[in-house]
Amino acid sequence: MARKNKKKFLYLKWLLSIGIVSFIVFIGIYLAAGNGNMGIGDNLQEDTQSSKPDSSVMEPENPSNKEEISDKIERIYSLAKEGKTDYGTFVVGKTSHSEVTDILGEPSSKTDSNHSIYEDYPKRYITIGYQNDTVTDFRTMDEEVKKVHYNDIIQTLGKADQVSYYKDDSYNQIILSYDATPFYRLRWVLDKPDESNKNPSVDHTSLIINQENQEAEEQELGKSEDVSISAMSLEEKIGQLIIAGIDGTSVQELDKSLITDYHVGGFILYANNLVTRQQTHSLVSDLKEINKWNKLPLFISVDQEGGRISRLPEVENTPSSLVIGNKNDKEYAYRIGRKIGENVKSFGFNLDYAPVLDINSNPENPVIGDRSFGNNADIVHDMGIQVMKGIQAEKVISVVKHFPGHGDTVVDSHIQLPKVNKSLTQLQNLELIPFEYAINNGADVVMVAHILLPKLDKTYPASMSKAVITDLLRNQLHFDGVVITDDMTMGAIVDNFEIGEAAVDSILAGSDIILVAHDYTNIRTVIKSIKTAVENNIITEDRINESVERVMELKNNYLK
Repeated sequence: MARKNKKKFLYLKWLLSIGIVSFIVFIGIYLAAGNGNMGIGDNLQEDTQSSKPDSSVMEPENPSNKEEISDKIERIYSLAKEGKTDYGTFVVGKTSHSEVTDILGEPSSKTDSNHSIYEDYPKRYITIGYQNDTVTDFRTMDEEVKKVHYNDIIQTLGKADQVSYYKDDSYNQIILSYDATPFYRLRWVLDKPDESNKNPSVDHTSLIINQENQEAEEQELGKSEDVSISAMSLEEKIGQLIIAGIDGTSVQELDKSLITDYHVGGFILYANNLVTRQQTHSLVSDLKEINKWNKLPLFISVDQEGGRISRLPEVENTPSSLVIGNKNDKEYAYRIGRKIGENVKSFGFNLDYAPVLDINSNPENPVIGDRSFGNNADIVHDMGIQVMKGIQAEKVISVVKHFPGHGDTVVDSHIQLPKVNKSLTQLQNLELIPFEYAINNGADVVMVAHILLPKLDKTYPASMSKAVITDLLRNQLHFDGVVITDDMTMGAIVDNFEIGEAAVDSILAGSDIILVAHDYTNIRTVIKSIKTAVENNIITEDRINESVERVMELKNNYLK
């Protein structure tokens, strides 16, 4: 019996040993499998850094890394607006081949392709394309660029302006093109997304010249240098005195007629005309393209003051004038002016109705408010002049407004005709101060307001008053630049005057440009009224010529 029990005990001991060994082996296999899975996970994570598959199987991204990628994309796009890359020395369309080789030396290889020469610098991760010895394509393929993925681009820059594809024996690629300006196109080149790789990384970026827009612009620029007034017809000269508005988001037949039949000098576009970056670029380019057969380039203008008066789509807005005034920092004001000018120029505009030089002296004013730099004349002229200079530094025409001052009104001139019962001495002690400083600091254009000043002119608002435009602005303040009216379709004018007669009176008073921002019928009426007035010797052709000369000089200075 004891022997039997001993045998049974040995058998149980053997079973226990087998169980322990099996358990140890099982744990070992489990841990090994776990470690193996971790290794695969690591490999997947490495893959996602270069290809980012379907987000449904991805681990959440590091927010700080995502923000860093977005900042990188924004920086690349911002540089593209100036024709630059991270190699800031070079500017596409301007830098010559010799300038590149002076800095980078000789390339590792050279290829001829489609009338271009491409030179490779693999150690610097760049390839540069040339036409006529000028850089026309700058390709970057460094590791920082390759960290950007398809979804990052779409989330940061939105839908591409153009999507195209490239395929050969080695590549199957998608190309996302963004028009940074009408003349610079930034292309992101990636593997074409598919089921195995839905979020590919960037292979390289390519910054190129938008050839079609550049050719149209070159046809526009420099025209006025070769034109003499004697070579222009009366219709062409009168057209140069008109800046017109359009109704839609694309050029219609009536808009085209304003260019081809009436030779208007420019256009003003509002927020309802400007929906997206791509659409705005197309609209501006189309207007310039239609105008290429006219003798003079177009003013393409916009109200981009910053703050609540901002018309451009898909741009980071700049602070209101009041915010700038409260900061009271000249350098800051200048930087904001440059940013405004940069934004305006990036869409192809060349004239901006900013800054506002009105002193916000009446708290009941319904239209100025934070559009003014403040209620202190010194702050208004200091900040206003710096913003003006910043805009001008970007080769954009700055229009200072609303002469002789819209700050002490209680009526909105868009709706009614405001009245300001101030004497000339009172105006000189406050409202006129910022305008006088601006004129002495190089103001190119002054916009005159629809304000009645009975102590200067009992009959006509400033925009139609010889006492205000010629006697005060021209003769006393010695302004010899371009004078433009505020929009003549505003209630202050159309509810009190016939628009054609008002335009004639404005030119007789000394205005150079009549702004007619709404309705084709209004625009045509103004043009025909001016022509009739010349034909009937109410306005002399010499008077028309004076204004055309000022307009041509302004276009010569900026639109080339």
